[in-house]
Amino acid sequence: MNIMVIGGGGREHAVIRKIAENKNVETIFALPGNAGMRELAQCVDIAATNIEAIVAWAKEHPIDFAVVTPDDPLALGCVDALEALGIPCFGPTAAAAQIEASKVFAKDLMQKYGIPTAAYAVFEELPAALEYVRTAPYPLVIKADGLALGKGVSIVSDVAQAEEALRAAMEEKVFGNSGSRVVIEEYLEGPEVSVLSFTDGQTIVPMVSSMDHKRAFDGDEGPNTGGMGTIAPNPYYTEAIAAQCMEEIFLPTIQAMQKEGRPFQGCLYFGLMLTKDGPKVIEYNCRFGDPETQVVLPLLESDLLEIMMAVRNKTLANADVRFSEKSACCVVKASKGYPRAYEKGFVITCGELPENTFVFYAGAKLDSAGNLVTAGGRVLGVTAVAADLKSAIELAYQAAEQVHFDNEAKRNDIGQRALKILG
Repeated sequence: MNIMVIGGGGREHAVIRKIAENKNVETIFALPGNAGMRELAQCVDIAATNIEAIVAWAKEHPIDFAVVTPDDPLALGCVDALEALGIPCFGPTAAAAQIEASKVFAKDLMQKYGIPTAAYAVFEELPAALEYVRTAPYPLVIKADGLALGKGVSIVSDVAQAEEALRAAMEEKVFGNSGSRVVIEEYLEGPEVSVLSFTDGQTIVPMVSSMDHKRAFDGDEGPNTGGMGTIAPNPYYTEAIAAQCMEEIFLPTIQAMQKEGRPFQGCLYFGLMLTKDGPKVIEYNCRFGDPETQVVLPLLESDLLEIMMAVRNKTLANADVRFSEKSACCVVKASKGYPRAYEKGFVITCGELPENTFVFYAGAKLDSAGNLVTAGGRVLGVTAVAADLKSAIELAYQAAEQVHFDNEAKRNDIGQRALKILG
């Protein structure tokens, strides 16, 4: 089989590594991919958002199955376009991807179907939004309606911060058209949990839970990033909470999307807050999370490609989906200065890695001399799998010492909060 994977980051590297375990796979094409994954996939220099070029390329190559992972091409209808060519795909249609592409759609869906989430208000005009935040209780959460590379969310503690965030989104257009409409939410408190799930629109099978570390610096300080590391499973997510989420959130969401005429097939990500009033949805993503995928998929014991094909064929109820009882930790190495200004082009070297560790490349390319060099904010993630979380964390940091580039930055406390919970 020839497989096409749309995307080019660490998440895609983790997906490709798992797909490559299937013995029927001959060639994996990554569009655009990155140089760090070139041993597993043939990288094709076509942007993930260039749907027209992707379709044109697919017409000229024998592709048996496609996997579309990033949010932007899903929202732009990449799956719809490839399916129209007769290429079966893993990933939701553009209509179903609205669950992430529009915060307003997602919030209205939850309100309509009684799915627990934060109270909210929607604004399309800046003066009305400014008037609202002058009397609202703080803290508040302000979200750009559309996709904003994970950076369209501001937590504000007073009127001045709220006005600044609203003007940036709605007036200065720092998120482009994504900020033309905003959602203002009550601030929820409690542990956060990420749960990725396979769903074929009828059956839903949650994956191992995970805990992301969004802040740039140790101690959860500094600006929000795309994620500086993850651990799995998340110790806050007990069997009792998992059962409650299935009944009150997961199944109702799948059923709501069916009723709305937007059946969701693919990976549906639930960002949850475990509040004193029970689990509530912070956000949905219409795809695998990054870097959650880098700890979840290494724990998958069954065949990823077979599961993806079952999702597409609506036979997930009969699929073999098994996860290891072990733990995993991913430590992200980023360019110093990320998520703000940073330099690129530093040579990446990798020594001998310990057993059960992996490097998933995100921002990497080959320079004119054929060296692998840094080409992004988050450069790579080092993942380790071990019998328990403490061992996985230690092993991940041990492996991270084998990977070097100048001007690197990483957090040194990935998983420490989880260890405290475990005692």
